[in-house]
Amino acid sequence: MKEKGLSKSERIVSRKLIEQLFTGGQSHSLTAFPVRIVYQLTSNPHSQILISVPKRRFKHAVDRNRVKRQLREAYRKNKQLLSSQLAEGQAVALAFVWLSDHHLPTAQVEHRVVSLLKQICERINTSFGSKNT
Repeated sequence: MKEKGLSKSERIVSRKLIEQLFTGGQSHSLTAFPVRIVYQLTSNPHSQILISVPKRRFKHAVDRNRVKRQLREAYRKNKQLLSSQLAEGQAVALAFVWLSDHHLPTAQVEHRVVSLLKQICERINTSFGSKNT
């Protein structure tokens, strides 16, 4: 498997996991407008993502697909930030939710995703790192 790729196994497809992520008490949320990220530590073999661009934000599928492509690419390029901070056997389920009615340049989207991934790493290190020691 390619290190920089985004395989099918890295996408959330389980309805059960999606429900846990959005309604479970163990999930956390961060926002860097226009991206909101909901995350939860899991015991899966590797981190998984879900990308949601509501129809309420963009009526045309081509616009929703563009934003999803931008988010997917930004995560793919920077997922090593998160994987390098996780302990052995630890993984994260991530859900990216688009909050704006407008498109942003790809560089700005990537900057927001990187910012969110770094915040998640900090939270994991502070809250979960202190429990392990």
